[in-house]
Amino acid sequence: MSVISTQPELYPMEGGCPCGNIRYRMERAPLIVHCCHCTWCRRETGSAFALNAMLETRYITILSPILPTTCSIPSASGAGQTIHRCPSCHIAVCSEYGPNQPIRMIRVGTLDRSEDVRPGVHIYVSTKMHWVNLAKAECKVFDGFYDRNDVWGSEALERRRLMIAKMEEGA
Repeated sequence: MSVISTQPELYPMEGGCPCGNIRYRMERAPLIVHCCHCTWCRRETGSAFALNAMLETRYITILSPILPTTCSIPSASGAGQTIHRCPSCHIAVCSEYGPNQPIRMIRVGTLDRSEDVRPGVHIYVSTKMHWVNLAKAECKVFDGFYDRNDVWGSEALERRRLMIAKMEEGA
């Protein structure tokens, strides 16, 4: 099943915060787009779920002269999450699990063409809002997390492999 969010012809794609102080560009398609229904994401976003495009940090270009501020919050895993926010309107534009990680989670709602980005997987649906109906979901649905080898495409898995190899070289 083809998911529009990872189609390379849609990228690069720009986004930013509502006040316009933070602008960024995703230079290539995300590895995958998560629609997370966990209670932590619901609480953090104030919504029924969080829609995050996973992308290697090196493929995110900050276009504005103003840089996002960061704050750390607890996470269900205990590892913590670093959120990058506009210093003026405080909108979260992306996050990472732990500081200086090689992958960031771009908040899809901050993309200029967010309507073009659909989830590649629904996760933690065991805690979704009871009125969210995923009977016609166009992607895989999991009660919790998943095995990326069963969900990610071959290109995304290869990009991940290369990223890990590069990290190990620098270690």
